[in-house]
Amino acid sequence: MSNAHTLIIVGASGHALNVHFLAERLDVPIKGFLDDNPETWGNEILGSVVLGSIDSWIEHSECQFIVAVGSPRVRRRIVEQMERLGSPNYATLIDPAAVASGRKVTIGAGSVICAGAMLTTQISLGKHGVINRNATVGHDAQMGDYVTIAPLAAVSGHVTLADLVEVGTGACIRQGVTMAPGSMLGMGGVLTQNTDDNAVMVGNPARLLRHLPSI
Repeated sequence: MSNAHTLIIVGASGHALNVHFLAERLDVPIKGFLDDNPETWGNEILGSVVLGSIDSWIEHSECQFIVAVGSPRVRRRIVEQMERLGSPNYATLIDPAAVASGRKVTIGAGSVICAGAMLTTQISLGKHGVINRNATVGHDAQMGDYVTIAPLAAVSGHVTLADLVEVGTGACIRQGVTMAPGSMLGMGGVLTQNTDDNAVMVGNPARLLRHLPSI
C-alpha cells in the first residue's frame, strides 16, 4: 500500500486493533475508525478517533479502507453495505515480517497478511482475506474471497478454501483437501477430508459438529 493514501479502519475492536498495529508498522497514515456502534463515535482508540458510522465512509472517499472484522460473514456483509453507496478504494496490508510476495502469489484487495505468516508459491487469495500471525499456506493453495486463517494454522499444499471459509487457531489441513463455501474448521482441528457447504468441523480428526446457515 502506498503511503500517499490515508487509511480508515472499518471496525473498532478485535481484529481492527491488529490492523491498526500493522498500519503503524508500515508507516501508513491512519485517519481513524468507522463503526456502527454510536457509543464508540468520537472515542479515541490507540490514538485514532472513531469518526462515525460505516456508511459515513462516503464522506472520506479519498481514503483507502480495510474492513477489519474477523468473521468472514460479517466482513462480507459490511463490504456489501459500503458498496451500496459507492466504490471504496480498499487497501492491502502485508506485514514486513510476513513472507507473502514470492513467485506466483496473488493477494486480493482488502486483504491483511499478518506478521510471521508464510505463503510459499503458486498461491492465490481472493479479496478481503485474512492470514493471521504465524499461519502457513503451502504451494498451489487456492483461497476464495473473505477467507480467514487464524494464528498458527497450517494449510498444506493443493488445498482449496472456498469463499467465506474460516480456519481456527492452530488448526491443520491435509494436502489436497477442499473446504466448501462457508465452512469452518475449529481451533486445533485436523481436517483430513473435504467438507460440505457451511459445515462446522471440529476435533482430531475433524468431524462434523453442525451446519451454519446457508450463505
